[in-house]
Amino acid sequence: MDFLQIAQTRQSCRSYDPSRPVDREKIEAILNAARLSPSACNGQPYHFTVCRGEIAREVALATRGMGGMNKFAVQAPIVIVISEKPYVKSAALGAKIKNNDYRSIDIGIVTAYLTAEAAAQGLSTCILGWLDDAKIRQLCDLSYPVRLVITLGYAKEGDPL
Repeated sequence: MDFLQIAQTRQSCRSYDPSRPVDREKIEAILNAARLSPSACNGQPYHFTVCRGEIAREVALATRGMGGMNKFAVQAPIVIVISEKPYVKSAALGAKIKNNDYRSIDIGIVTAYLTAEAAAQGLSTCILGWLDDAKIRQLCDLSYPVRLVITLGYAKEGDPL
């Protein structure tokens, strides 16, 4: 699949098939693509936590709110938590001088790479920004802020594009 095909077919999935597991090789390919994404001073100010099984369900529940928001997330067999790490020194200096939050930009770029590779692997994703940071940090034993949660899996049969 070329990039334009990925851009034309990738969408936010809100209907996963929980009975279809995701192969480890596909997850590794997705994480490898993310590793190759550009970041300020190549600092990669993010950490990925891949959750399966009950922990994925608990993290998914920590993205619910406002009467049912993200209720579909519990169907996803995989949940990837993206947390924000501190800057490397050169990026921290640049951020201070230019008054720009490069970490947020870098997290956006890496998320695009991650979700594009997932689409290339035949998987579906949804990027969730509504989340309970403290709860997810506790569940995943993280010391840095959680910025995004990405649900990952196969769309249910008949899920329209």
